[in-house]
Amino acid sequence: MKIDRTERGWRGTPDLWLDAAYAMLVEAGVDAVKVMPLAERLGLSRTSFYWHFTDREALLAGLVDRWRAKNTGNLIARCEAAAATVTEAMLNLIDCWVDPSLFDSRLEFAMRTWSLTDPGVEQAMVDADTTRIAAITALFTRFGYGATEADTRARTLYLTQMGYIALRSNESFEVRMGRIPAYVLTFSGIAPSESEIAAFRARHAVR
Repeated sequence: MKIDRTERGWRGTPDLWLDAAYAMLVEAGVDAVKVMPLAERLGLSRTSFYWHFTDREALLAGLVDRWRAKNTGNLIARCEAAAATVTEAMLNLIDCWVDPSLFDSRLEFAMRTWSLTDPGVEQAMVDADTTRIAAITALFTRFGYGATEADTRARTLYLTQMGYIALRSNESFEVRMGRIPAYVLTFSGIAPSESEIAAFRARHAVR
């Protein structure tokens, strides 16, 4: 992603530096996210970085904020999306596991790896897991599941998906799509209707 900038004095933007930092994080881990390699990647001077961030720690904090806003924020939004049935609500949430613009699995893996060596990121991960499970639990509660059952189903669903990410499970899009109806049945106890599956597949058809 090296960018050739010929405009004299151009220093990039905060988002440009964050984009480059994101790329380095998912490719090689947090230890690779350093100012000089980022500057070289962007074709900018090292001093340009400091127009946007006070130091490397501020950049890393920006990556944490980006991860939190995207992965946790979108998961909560999909849990709260309008749905007539619990199976439709489940499919709204499963959008996150199918659409990387909603939930970035590569970033999630990188963040979880980072959290093993950084207590601050570890706490952010604990907070994120708690918040996400609470949102999924609320989804089930909304459709009449008791508190314990809702919590258990939420944990089963969430931890299954985190296992996919931790194991870097590699399955084709069509294979995963073919499993979606059975996943909804497994997680909710109710099979989705043909029309619900058709609507789900339609909104992911471009993939």
